[in-house]
Amino acid sequence: MSSPSAALQSRIAVLGAGEVGSTIAYTLLANPIASEVLLVDPKEQVRDAQVQDLSDSTYHGNTSSLIRAGTHKEAGQCDIVVVTAGAAQKQGESRTDLVGRNQAILQSAIGDMKPFKDTTILLLIANPVDILTYFALQYSGLPAHQVLGTGTFLDSARLRGALALRAGVTASSLNAYVLGEHGDSQFPAWSCANISGIPLPKFPGLEALDQDSLADETKQKAGSIVESKGATAFGIASVTASICKSILFDERIIRAVSHYQDDLKVCLSKPLVLGRKGVVQTVDLPLDKREREALTESAKSLREIIEQAEKEN
Repeated sequence: MSSPSAALQSRIAVLGAGEVGSTIAYTLLANPIASEVLLVDPKEQVRDAQVQDLSDSTYHGNTSSLIRAGTHKEAGQCDIVVVTAGAAQKQGESRTDLVGRNQAILQSAIGDMKPFKDTTILLLIANPVDILTYFALQYSGLPAHQVLGTGTFLDSARLRGALALRAGVTASSLNAYVLGEHGDSQFPAWSCANISGIPLPKFPGLEALDQDSLADETKQKAGSIVESKGATAFGIASVTASICKSILFDERIIRAVSHYQDDLKVCLSKPLVLGRKGVVQTVDLPLDKREREALTESAKSLREIIEQAEKEN
């Protein structure tokens, strides 16, 4: 495993200086996780203003990380490239409505970053994240284990948080994952969920849990936030920092993150071990028949969108 000193000699590039990108950059600086964070955006005036503002957050002495403006070419030589660049999701717009616009932005950005350093990890944030993770793999030429999307990591955290409140325990006591697409076809793996090994229906306070209602609440949470304030930033920034930390420090945490599934020919979220190489190992949950079918259906819906996008381009 990597040592803390090795990780703190690393560089992370954040593509996109908007609300999400700048919040991620701030979170990376506040932890700190890498020795240097590069902010990359073709809107140089906005990028430079964000860098100046973010620099002010480092002067109180609690961080050893530096923030500066960078180019796409420099980003391609970083240890991790966090891709937030893309058109924003509008109110009432689905993540898949963004495919065409963000696919073009992604292809251009990856072209500008090439050639990548051999060990660079691409981490996709922009939506629709599973579709863009798939195309990032195609455009970059990097090994599949080095191309990831945040996927249902945040959805899983939301599910654990809601269950923890109902059970009166800390979220860290829960093992529960949302799998599949980060979107309409996602689903919780209820058959594998437990609190310290105790199945949810047998835990006090959860005997009458309405699983369908909670699954829908988890799925709709991002949409309700976007409808009220225009974007989600803090939750995804925290998730991104956690993923970057696990990679650079080779922590080997297990989380549901979007990655390529060779048998399904798409990128979607299943649990994996996160480490310095990206995907260190996949984790196959013992899903029940209904959940296996839901995963197949989720992959099918993603595959249809990919095939349509490939025809149009």
